[in-house]
Amino acid sequence: MGPLLIRLREDKGITQYEVADKLGIKRARYNAWENNIAKPRVEMLNQLANFYGVSPDYLLGFERPADIPAWATAKDKRDFKQMLEEDEEVMFDGVPISDIGRQRVMDVLTGLFWEAKQMNKRKKTNASED
Repeated sequence: MGPLLIRLREDKGITQYEVADKLGIKRARYNAWENNIAKPRVEMLNQLANFYGVSPDYLLGFERPADIPAWATAKDKRDFKQMLEEDEEVMFDGVPISDIGRQRVMDVLTGLFWEAKQMNKRKKTNASED
């Protein structure tokens, strides 16, 4: 959950202090969540989800609603889930990248995955029309 919290916070352009203040907690506690030292309790998980405008399932890594296009079939979603579950180490120039870097790579791969799926569907549709 840590890298996701960092990305959500950075996307809002706010500091850990600002998030902690809005949630009514100390910055050190929020920092522990971002660094995967501790996990928030259920009630705080709900507050985090509300604050960032996402679902608790999204924060827990079970849901990626913004990334899945409306045209995706159940099989497409299974393929996507399988891609995300491959827990291969992400390397650059032979050196493992950080959790934040890995999340950014996964975000790019997500976009490429759906773009490729859509292109393949168009090819199949065009081929069947010929």
